[in-house]
Amino acid sequence: MGDEAQRAKREAAASYDYDGDSRWADYWANVLIPPNMASRPDVINHFKHKFYQRYIDPDLVVEPMSSTSSSRSSSTTSSSTTSSNTGVRSRSNSGRSSGSGTYATQAPNAAPLRWDRQTVQFSVNAWVFVVAVLSLIPLVPGHLSNRAYRLSFLGTTCSSLFSLYSLYGKPTAWNLQGLQIYFQTIIATKDFITFVYCLSFVTSHLCLKLALIPIICRALEHVAKFLRRNFSRSTLYRKYLEEPCVWVESNNTTLNILASHAEIGLGFLLIISLFSWQRNIIQTFMYWQLLKLMYQAPVTSAYHRNVWATIGRTFIPFIHRYAPFLDGPISAVQRWWFR
Repeated sequence: MGDEAQRAKREAAASYDYDGDSRWADYWANVLIPPNMASRPDVINHFKHKFYQRYIDPDLVVEPMSSTSSSRSSSTTSSSTTSSNTGVRSRSNSGRSSGSGTYATQAPNAAPLRWDRQTVQFSVNAWVFVVAVLSLIPLVPGHLSNRAYRLSFLGTTCSSLFSLYSLYGKPTAWNLQGLQIYFQTIIATKDFITFVYCLSFVTSHLCLKLALIPIICRALEHVAKFLRRNFSRSTLYRKYLEEPCVWVESNNTTLNILASHAEIGLGFLLIISLFSWQRNIIQTFMYWQLLKLMYQAPVTSAYHRNVWATIGRTFIPFIHRYAPFLDGPISAVQRWWFR
């Protein structure tokens, strides 16, 4: 029974898709063998079985290399020149060389951190979080704070664009119909809303620090999710970061409501800025169009409608009582809003 089980395991190891496993390339790159043995099928199969034993099935018994292969390799090595004995394998890293004819495996202690979509998003959002917090510190010089403010929006713009491209790709056709279909697909997504939000501030000369709150909340969500998923076994994470990450994930609704309050408050601040020398009519109009989209989009509508309902319950009675002449303009705005 044991022989049959090992035979089945060897067959599974032989049929395993090593090229589709990114760990195999890293493992094979760390195997130090003479160049004349790197292309031999029996040597490659031997190390494939050792890889399968290490990462897939520890119960697989890997037979040692046969003595015939060893003697043949030693005779071939002894007849080769000194330069071939000390040559660097093309698969190895540039700083690693093989000094003798014998070979040894140097398996990595841990799987390397690959730069996949989640890792890129984590890196960008962690950088955005640090820069945004830096711009909010009162002791930071004004020019440095303003630069950090712009970089925060620029980083979030790149992050949302990268997320849109990763999830939805690019338009199937670069014509009016293709672009219309593509934008109908992404217009209600949170990444597209974030992209338009950041674009409206990164190109503006206004510096409203309140606009950083939604960016910080978004960055916190991405960073906490990535840390909990990839570093849950780390001692440093368990000691210092586990409680904050758990709090962020358990209070996701609170963060979204806070971001919604900030986004709506920015709309009123932009209206007030129309009476100053920093007014920007186009930005104000575009931002209120974005607020209308946030009110209607499924990913943000629940939070925004909650905030608008609170505003209505608080201010509408005072307007009816003390400023009834505003009822007409408010009704016109509501018709445009719900259209």
